[in-house]
Amino acid sequence: MKHIPHTTAAGRDPRLPHTPDTLVVFTDLNCSFAHIAVHRLHTTRHRLGLEGRIHFDLRAFPLELFNEEVNARPGVDSEISVLGALEPDAGWRLWQGPDWTYPVTTLPALEAVEAAKAQGWQASEQLDLALRRAFWAQGRCISMRHVILDTARATGVVDVEALADALDTGRARRAVIEQYRAACDGRVRCSPHVFLYDGTESANPGVSARWVNGDFGVGSPVIDEDRPAVYEELLTHAAKLSA
Repeated sequence: MKHIPHTTAAGRDPRLPHTPDTLVVFTDLNCSFAHIAVHRLHTTRHRLGLEGRIHFDLRAFPLELFNEEVNARPGVDSEISVLGALEPDAGWRLWQGPDWTYPVTTLPALEAVEAAKAQGWQASEQLDLALRRAFWAQGRCISMRHVILDTARATGVVDVEALADALDTGRARRAVIEQYRAACDGRVRCSPHVFLYDGTESANPGVSARWVNGDFGVGSPVIDEDRPAVYEELLTHAAKLSA
């Protein structure tokens, strides 16, 4: 974990949480490293008894905007066999549908996660987690409006009518783009990147990886280090900040 100044000349750093009881997590929904991170955040928070006390502010790190292209299926598929072994309970499977049903964008789903925050942290957290499982474990096209709403309905905690209205009016769209802009110029290094209220931050927490025989979409990932204990360190520190 590293530490960044929590204020700038213009005021508080926009990457940081607004309150001490919250972790900001910049992610994309179709990033396998983020799927591991979010799974570990939820399971570790539950194990530590911090549910209801520490919250996750899931913010958009849209890879398609950074890379100006679709997050390529060959690269994603190559990660599953490696990263899936680190956290099999997160839920994984190779895409089983035709190529033309593969998600071309995650922006509507990221917008839905942001819109759900109007209903409280639990609604947003559970929708984010459910959308990840819908994509990674169930092979659903989370680019589609009806899939997003079906997934929201299955959580049992999201007001689907309110979410549909937010999507149809685009109320959360500006926030998603502002999160993307706040992450530009290397200020957020990757998906996932976690920030705490006091400036503590960790990019791809606990995991160090490299690619062999080509970059993403051509070669394969190799995990040089995996230290899940960092999640307990982050959550315990957040609990101290909010005490």
